[in-house]
Parts: sequence; structure tokens; C-alpha cells
Amino acid sequence: MPTSSAIRFIRRGQQVSLGNVPPERTLLEVLREDLGATGTKEGCGEGDCGACTVVLGEADGSRVRYRAINSCIRLAHSIDGMVLWTVEDLAAEGGTLHPAQQAMVQCHGSQCGFCTPGFVMSLFGMYQSHTCHGEAITRELAQEELSGNLCRCTGYRPILDAAQQMSQYPRVDVDEKKLLAQLKALKPSVDPAYLAPRTLADLLAARAAHPAAQIVAGCTDVGLWVTKMHMQFAQVLDVTQVRELKRIERYKHHIAIGAAVSLNDAFAALVADRPQLKTFANRFAGLPVRQSGTLGGNVANGSPIGDSMPLLIALGANIVLMSQRGHREMPVEAFYTGYRKNVLASDEVLAWIKVPLPALTPSPSGGGLGWGQELVRAYKISKRYDDDISAICLAISMTLVDGVVDRISIGAGGVAATPARAAKTETALRGQRWTAEAAATAAEALRYEFQPISDMRASAAYRSEVLGESAS
Repeated sequence: MPTSSAIRFIRRGQQVSLGNVPPERTLLEVLREDLGATGTKEGCGEGDCGACTVVLGEADGSRVRYRAINSCIRLAHSIDGMVLWTVEDLAAEGGTLHPAQQAMVQCHGSQCGFCTPGFVMSLFGMYQSHTCHGEAITRELAQEELSGNLCRCTGYRPILDAAQQMSQYPRVDVDEKKLLAQLKALKPSVDPAYLAPRTLADLLAARAAHPAAQIVAGCTDVGLWVTKMHMQFAQVLDVTQVRELKRIERYKHHIAIGAAVSLNDAFAALVADRPQLKTFANRFAGLPVRQSGTLGGNVANGSPIGDSMPLLIALGANIVLMSQRGHREMPVEAFYTGYRKNVLASDEVLAWIKVPLPALTPSPSGGGLGWGQELVRAYKISKRYDDDISAICLAISMTLVDGVVDRISIGAGGVAATPARAAKTETALRGQRWTAEAAATAAEALRYEFQPISDMRASAAYRSEVLGESAS
């Protein structure tokens, strides 16, 4: 039974142990202030600019899985049992640059240099995840995976050039066999201030015993409470190491996504069944946020402008709440009772998100539009196209049978105190023939179904107008 309370991780091929780390201390603080790794920069403090990007490695079967994440909002304890790379760790002992660094030099991808360490680390994550496995890095892939890093000097063209040029240099491999052995030898930390159970049973027991502990699952929002509101926590309960909740399970009629599954993996599973959602999924923050945050955390957080909830509402998803007393299941929209308030009891955790598979409804006549394949559309309106918070989010799932609306579900975000379902608009459409006139009627109904507020992202009038435009 492990007894140490030190955080243990692998860096530069060696085990690092850190003791007496407060539960709310961020990884960036530990790097810069405790380890002197000042190459990792402190920028926005909210996971937006990417200057603080580092790469984490975890065992994934017989391989190491690499993830670029924002260290500014990631709690230090959460990397216990992992491998960590910072920008100081990439060059060889003799000073030879890593291909990610060399490509940035050759392509003139750095000007003021403040954002450069973050870009280099995202490039390193790409290199390990793609180039080292023989995959080509296309322009499209580079744009997608660098979306969480902002550059205000050089511009993105030379950085995208560098991403594509990395593979042209002599290959540099990480000794994954050695790393996997080192990871296996690491003993999990036990710290009464930072609880990180490994099994669902242990999680439920910890939740029952410590109902006041702050639950975290990636810290992409709770991390901002620390960096922006300077909150401190007497105790933290981290769900991301629970084995059962890190799985995506596929059943006959639905997939079950564990609450500890990253947003990136969860969206990949949804896109596998509904490819039309890929653009919407890619616009959910930047890759470092999607690789750290979890779908369960986004749902439980309950922000009225969280992008995943309108989509899940439209897809007819249910959530499963669990405690030592048992479990209960409900539609996503039934979970919320007010602004960031929900029905979760003090001894419960959100454990699973169950998403129905695309349905085919047989036609009575069997021809033309008769096979009622699900039509899904998701819209996001934000000031920046990438890496931004929604002003309005609207998701629609519709099934037509012989041109008539058989099933309709509409989820909306940014229009009320909670993510909401447009039930009145659904009623107006259900059973109607899908025509331009029906769409116009639905748009008008949707404009008046909610009473959005004005804030820094958009006015109430704009939100109402855009709702109707999206629906039509």
C-alpha cells in the first residue's frame, strides 16, 4: 500500500519527487518557482494563449500517449504518475536541437519569443503523436493542433511551415520502453488534501466521506478559480485517474462516455458516429484544453455557455449519477436547476454520459426520403473562430420520414441561466412537412422561446436574432 504524499513524475529520464505541495498549486507555479523551469511562460493564466504549454505522457497499453496541455490551469498534483516534458527538456545533451525546435529556427517561426516555448511544445506533442509513428503532418492537421497557441508577432504561416518540416530532420525517438518501465515503478501518491482514487468504488467512498472536497476533472474551469479568483481548497477530489471512468464503451443503441474521458477523446467518439460534427468539435477551445478537460467536467460544471451541453441535449443524451447508495439516470437538461446549480447530491458524482447512436427510422412507403436518417447540425457563434467561448450555441437533431419531421431535438446555449432545450420550437416542428415555410416558422418560434441577457459577448437582441438565423 503506497504511503508517500509526494508528487512523483518522470522528467529528463529521472524520477522527480515533490512534497508539501498545496492542493491548489498549479503545475506552472511548480515549474517556474520550485523547479526553476522558467522556459515555460506565464501568459493569460486561463488556458487561452498557450505560452505555458507542456507535454504529458501516460502509459497507454504498450505505448506512451502524449498530450500537450496548459500548465497554468492544471493542478500540480494531477500529473502524479506521469511523464513531463518542458521546453528545456527537448535538446540533446550536446545542444543539438530537437526537430520541433530546429524547424522553428529554419522557418523563422519566432519573433518576440514569448509564445515560442508553447508552440515548440505543441509541435513536440505533434511530433511524438504523429511523426514518430510515420504519419504525415498536413497543413490542416497543424492548424487544428496548434489552435490552442496564439501568436501576435510572426503570424502563423512560418509556424505551420515548421510543423510540416519537422519530419525532414533526422528522427529523434523517445525511449518508450524505458519510460513505460519507469511509469510502472512509480507508486501513486497518497495525500489527504488531494484525493485521486484509482477505482470507481474508491471514488464513491471518498465522495461519501468527503462531501465538501472540491471535485476536479481536468481543471480547465476550476483552474481559473485559482488563477483569477485566487481560491484555495482545503481538499480536492480528482476523478481523472478512475479506471472505469476513463473508458468509452459501445453498446447496441448508445455509447457510454466515462466522466474522466478527455474532451478530445469524447468528441472523437461522437465524430466517429456523426462525422458532420468534426468542425464543431475542433472549435471547442484549443487542443491543450480539450486534452486536459473532460466531457463529464464540462457537463457537471453547467456553464450556460458550455458548448457540449446543447449538443448532448440535441442528441438525446442521458447522464448517470452514482453514489454508494446506487445510481440514477436522467436527460442532460434535467440535471440543471439554475445558474451553475444542479441536482447532484453531496455524496454523488457524475459518472457517465450516454449518447444514443444515430437512428434509422423505416419508412411506411419505403422510398425517397423514407429512410429517416438522423440529420444533425451544430452552430457556434463567437468573436474568434478558434479557441473562443460561445456567444450562442445551437444544436439540432432531426429525423425525417417521407419528408415529415418525425423526431426533433434542439439544444441551446448562451440563452438562459442553464443549457436549455427548445421544447416549444420542437413542438411546433414535430409532425410538420420539412419545407422552407416550416423552417421560417421554427426560426420565429425560437427567437421568442428564450429571454437571453446582454453581456460582454453579445447583446440580448443579437442573441435572439442569431437563434432564429441558425434555425433557418
